[in-house]
Amino acid sequence: MYEGAVQDLIDELGRLPGIGPKSAQRIAFHLLAAESVDVDRLAAVLRRVKAEVKFCRICGNVTDSDECRICRDPRRDGAVICVVEEPKDVIAVERTREFRGRYHVLGGAISPIDGIGPDDLRVRELLHRLSDGTVTELILATDPNLEGEATATYLARLIKPMGVTVSRLASGLPVGGDLEYADEVTLGRAFSGRRAIE
Repeated sequence: MYEGAVQDLIDELGRLPGIGPKSAQRIAFHLLAAESVDVDRLAAVLRRVKAEVKFCRICGNVTDSDECRICRDPRRDGAVICVVEEPKDVIAVERTREFRGRYHVLGGAISPIDGIGPDDLRVRELLHRLSDGTVTELILATDPNLEGEATATYLARLIKPMGVTVSRLASGLPVGGDLEYADEVTLGRAFSGRRAIE
């Protein structure tokens, strides 16, 4: 539609999740109208994030060091691990103030349609964390959609023979939704009412 760099910018913005063609166009024209110093600051932050941010060697959460602040916190209960799909889900659970254990970020969910299987997720790392017998409960907090349910079922079948109690967040979360969009009360109630997987 537009020429050269403007269209390239719109195309790149449109590739971001949740940004459609109209939003991409609005953001592109906002950036064109912005002061150069503001655009330079945004570009510098993007470069810094790519250069400095990494994934926690223990849980897979985003951090700027080898271990995230939650894994470094000695007050967290190491016997309980909450398994989530993405780092943004850690923040959603933390907002409830209901959970004082540790996390494990899978890096996605099983989705055969998208070609994502268990080997594409951090399942091996989870099994390694469970191997020393410290963990007594695993809470599966994957999204309540088809992929999240498939992932939870797979993990429950894999882990229950290890003698670890496996539970799933209770109802209260909308089916087909994402943890990221759940309000604190709904997510808090779902956490409090979690149930064991039979």
